[in-house]
Amino acid sequence: MSNPLPEPRQGHRRVLRLAVPIVLSNLSVPLVGLVDTAVMGRMPGPQGIGAVALGAVIFSFVYWGFGFLRMGTTGLVAREQGTRDREAMAMAIGRSLVLALVLGLMVILLQWPIARLAVMLAPASSEVEAGMLEYFRIRVWSAPAVLLQYVLLGVFIGMQRTGYALVTQVLLNVCNAALSILFVIVFGWGVTGIAVSSLIAEYFGLAVGLFLLARLLARRDIRLSLAPLRGLAAYRTLVAVNGNIFLRTLCLIAAFAWFHGQGASFGDMPLAANAILLQMVNLLAYGLDGFAHAAEALVGEAIGAGDRQGYRWALGATSIWAGGTALVYALLYFAFGPWFIAMMTDLVELRETAAIYLPWVVAMPLLAVWSYQLDGIFIGSLRTREMRDGMVIAFVAFLAAVFLLTPAWGNHGLWAALAVFFVARALTLLVCMRRRAPEFEGTASA
Repeated sequence: MSNPLPEPRQGHRRVLRLAVPIVLSNLSVPLVGLVDTAVMGRMPGPQGIGAVALGAVIFSFVYWGFGFLRMGTTGLVAREQGTRDREAMAMAIGRSLVLALVLGLMVILLQWPIARLAVMLAPASSEVEAGMLEYFRIRVWSAPAVLLQYVLLGVFIGMQRTGYALVTQVLLNVCNAALSILFVIVFGWGVTGIAVSSLIAEYFGLAVGLFLLARLLARRDIRLSLAPLRGLAAYRTLVAVNGNIFLRTLCLIAAFAWFHGQGASFGDMPLAANAILLQMVNLLAYGLDGFAHAAEALVGEAIGAGDRQGYRWALGATSIWAGGTALVYALLYFAFGPWFIAMMTDLVELRETAAIYLPWVVAMPLLAVWSYQLDGIFIGSLRTREMRDGMVIAFVAFLAAVFLLTPAWGNHGLWAALAVFFVARALTLLVCMRRRAPEFEGTASA
């Protein structure tokens, strides 16, 4: 029998209770980058800022590829949240933690080839390269902590305790910022100080997250045990779910890498303008991710509980808020886009160039919101194979649009291709969703 649906007002409050902490957690992330940049700006010469920036980009790309740990864990835990199966919940959490630990140790073991590849792909002056490698050699030891935190975030979202995610992220970022100021401004450690502060902060954040997890599991009377986690066969579903998400993420990374590379071919000014405008596109995730994560938790719970009405309610309620948030983004970008560009650069020509392509960014929230939202719905449904296939189709559509549109439209064609990418992602998932309803017996396809 399906669980009773919440009253509309209470239901929307439930969506906001899940989404708002994620939004606030996301907003705390760029503040650390601002603090790091500000403290390095007090060091002599620009090389320190360049070294930290390059090192941070390397870790962003490496860790972005492991985002499946968060998404896969959310889908699995949300499903068991609906079934109320404590043993299955414990297994889902335990196996995800083991996988994250193993992958984190692999990153440490492979640090030399990763660093060499980074130097090849991002050539810089010898001084910047030396600083970047020093930053990398220290911060790479935080890999297990970072990947384990991905799993913890997935657990907190799946169990609908996003406030725990907010507490963990805010404390981590406050610790990071405080240590950066101490090590760089007070002790004068430069790039080493930034790396050490990140290393300590990541393990501090892990400790906070594990404490909150233990507290949450004790309240739910869920006990983790290592004994059932040793059989490799038990990881089959976990690897299938996460493998599909990993391939999907590779396509996403490739699309944005291609966007950057193609933009560089148009010259320095369009490249710089694209970099500024992409910051505005990235800001979309801070708002839209919150409602996508809410969809993951609520959809997964409804499917696990066999609640078709609850599933439909979750689709509608989270989508209403996501669409409304996207509209607000579009209006804000329309009204304040020129001001944002002016804040990012004082070069008149660069401001004028960015303003030419600003209308694409104004339209992007309304075009991109549905790909974010449907991602959340499909993660909650554990339909990751369809997510993978849809992303491959969207990536092919993006490449086709780049080759067809950029010869005649130049950088406008590149932005049009990015719009095609977002729309194609949404359309492919929408077709899949309308073609086949999710299975409500707890056996949804991975």
